[in-house]
Amino acid sequence: MNQLSEIAGTDIVTVLQTALAPAFLLVGIGAMLNLFAGRLTRIIDRSRHLQDVFKSTTGRDHDLVVSELEDLQLRIKIVNSAIFLSVVSAITACSLIAMLFVMEMVRVELSLAIAGAFVAAISLLSLALVQFLREVRIGIRDFMIREEYLEKSDKGK
Repeated sequence: MNQLSEIAGTDIVTVLQTALAPAFLLVGIGAMLNLFAGRLTRIIDRSRHLQDVFKSTTGRDHDLVVSELEDLQLRIKIVNSAIFLSVVSAITACSLIAMLFVMEMVRVELSLAIAGAFVAAISLLSLALVQFLREVRIGIRDFMIREEYLEKSDKGK
């Protein structure tokens, strides 16, 4: 009986070591979710500010506010999509860890499912990063410094 528990203990240690890669993936996804949530917060704060000044603007300033609000709405949708994809990736990584333990404890062959779950988790994470890239590009495009704030100079250009 003692020998059996030593073998089972060794198997558990091996499974725990194998589960480290998806666990690190979860840590990375968590950090990204924190980043995405921060971006979403900043976008929402900016949209609230623009909604407050919306009625007090006219002409070109009003058009700029409306244009930026439209882009902020798009950015909210894109960040929400990135958050969704990241969370599904994290759930998939959790399933991957669970499958590793089930495979070892029940002695059922799940290698193909485990490989599929890993590929799915990485693919979802990649899509989330693409969405993040899209959001950042729109954010940079919106952050145009108006001409009247730039002092034109012939030096260095």
